[in-house]
Amino acid sequence: MNINLSAPNNLRSPIAEAFRSFRTNIQFSNVDKKIKSLVITSSIPGEGKSTIAFNLAVSIAQTEKRVLLIDTDLRKPNIYSYIEIQDSVGLTNIIVQDMDYREVLHSKEDFLNLDIIISGPVPPNPSEILDSEKMKSLMDELEQEYDMIILDSPPVGLVTDAAVLSTIVDGVIMVCAASKTKREDIGKAIDSL
Repeated sequence: MNINLSAPNNLRSPIAEAFRSFRTNIQFSNVDKKIKSLVITSSIPGEGKSTIAFNLAVSIAQTEKRVLLIDTDLRKPNIYSYIEIQDSVGLTNIIVQDMDYREVLHSKEDFLNLDIIISGPVPPNPSEILDSEKMKSLMDELEQEYDMIILDSPPVGLVTDAAVLSTIVDGVIMVCAASKTKREDIGKAIDSL
């Protein structure tokens, strides 16, 4: 379900309206603290977390807020396919090679106010990279530049990456597929977080 919410024929669709409602619910979910960063995860693969992350980022960017979407799934990255990026430089290059994040940003005319950082080369130690001081410093720097940062992470039921990332963001959204996700998988995922 790769939906381009910025396409004129999709702006009034029920799906686009659902994402606008989702965006509004996030904005008002915490009245004491402004939410600037979110991890999007799921309990198992195939529940649509990357689709949700991408379209939520597009929806928030449509409100003229500066949004950054980062593919932190360093095992099976997927965000590059939403805007057809052929480049392989991304988050792992920033962390491991000390590249400036501005060198790996991607944007497209179709998605105003939205920047994307893809995962980069698949490393042998994803959890360690995401749990590094460099990742925490990067998030601190990015939160000064962007109104919202969305991290697309691997399923929390499989690996610890989303749980690690949950400690450096303002909130976590767990995607569940109707009639597919089992209650015990959801329970285990919530316990992990």
